[in-house]
Amino acid sequence: MIKGLVQFFQPAPEKESLSGDKKRLKKLQWSFFLSATVGYGLYYVCRLSLSVVKKPLVDGGIFTETELGIAGSALFFSYAAGKFANGFLADRVNIKRFLAAGLIISSAVNIALGFSHSFWVFVVLWGVNGWVQSMGSPGCVVGLSRWFTDSARGSYYGFWSASHNIGEALTFIATAFVVSIAGWRWGFEAAGLAGLAGAVLVMLFLHDSPASRGLLPVATPKEQSKSVKSAQVEVLKNPFIWILALSSACMYVSRYAVNSWGIFFLENEKSYTAVEASSIISVSSVCGIIGTVLSGVLSDRLFGGRRNVPALIFGICSAAAIALFVFVPRGYFAVDIFSMALFGLSVGVLICFLGGLMAVDIAPKKASGAALGVVGVASYIGAGVQDILSGRLIGDSKTLVDGVAQYDFSAIRYFWIGAAVLSVATCACLWNVGKKQER
Repeated sequence: MIKGLVQFFQPAPEKESLSGDKKRLKKLQWSFFLSATVGYGLYYVCRLSLSVVKKPLVDGGIFTETELGIAGSALFFSYAAGKFANGFLADRVNIKRFLAAGLIISSAVNIALGFSHSFWVFVVLWGVNGWVQSMGSPGCVVGLSRWFTDSARGSYYGFWSASHNIGEALTFIATAFVVSIAGWRWGFEAAGLAGLAGAVLVMLFLHDSPASRGLLPVATPKEQSKSVKSAQVEVLKNPFIWILALSSACMYVSRYAVNSWGIFFLENEKSYTAVEASSIISVSSVCGIIGTVLSGVLSDRLFGGRRNVPALIFGICSAAAIALFVFVPRGYFAVDIFSMALFGLSVGVLICFLGGLMAVDIAPKKASGAALGVVGVASYIGAGVQDILSGRLIGDSKTLVDGVAQYDFSAIRYFWIGAAVLSVATCACLWNVGKKQER
């Protein structure tokens, strides 16, 4: 079904070299694409396991809200630094081994955390997880640039970006179910076992490049003649890349506010159970799949390959969705579901555009990883700052009433919405980026 949709919506190919056995090339392209999509989805399962076990950890007196905020930020900050370094590295390495190694280490960290009670051990291990997690996205995006032509990349990138939401949905449904019946330890263990399965899949079916399988590259001769170093320097000098990075950073604040603290917010502000809250948040992940899958196809078809217009439209929708989520009082289940559906759809598009595709479109093919690294380091600095500030604001608002914790989420509401609005404002600066790049 997915293959049929991609073939139906895929634009006509450019006159670029697809030399070699075309039938074999297509088969290997699909092998890469499907294994990268599933593999990176399982990266996310190993990354979001902490989000599901926060309340059991707080209720069990193991960690405080502030400590969990610090632990969460350790992943984001190490991920930010790692994404920058690994983005530049991914342009130069065998991505098959690169992706598998990151997933194996991330799985081992999750399994180890199921046996840990020490706060600082937890912080260090979760920080290590952040670094190896940063190997996933650059490796996949570099692979997409190696295996697919410019005319097809938007559509395939959109479908691949659904891996984010597949991983989130698996976490908020499957991992939450495991935690509800077996406790927080098994939330980490289950995530680790899923990651190991993903590493095996990557090693068996993901291939480094057409050249690694005896085929000629899909890049144009002009792109092939440019060195990796000169292409990466071009990326660092491009002002549009840095504007994208700022817009994406603000979007990631609101994105991870919901992913990291949305369940906690629903449980304490709107009195949902853990399973109910996880199910509501999972709606955003499921709807995000629709957004990411359609983003590249729609921009290729309806906007002539320009990503800035739909990015601005869905940025406004994202801010509106967060406003509904945080301001509508308890008792409006349908509104909560709708807000997460709209948020997931919008963020699904924005992850695809602001989080990578617009930068990859601008950057030389040989520096796709570098472009993603610049955007990524800014994005996850934003996510890390969010986790620290959200944890502190929530912890400082906590009061005990008859021994029961009560929270005032007033400051949190404006912090999360403000970030989404700032992302929209910054994105508006990219309105004419396509025309300027052509000149």
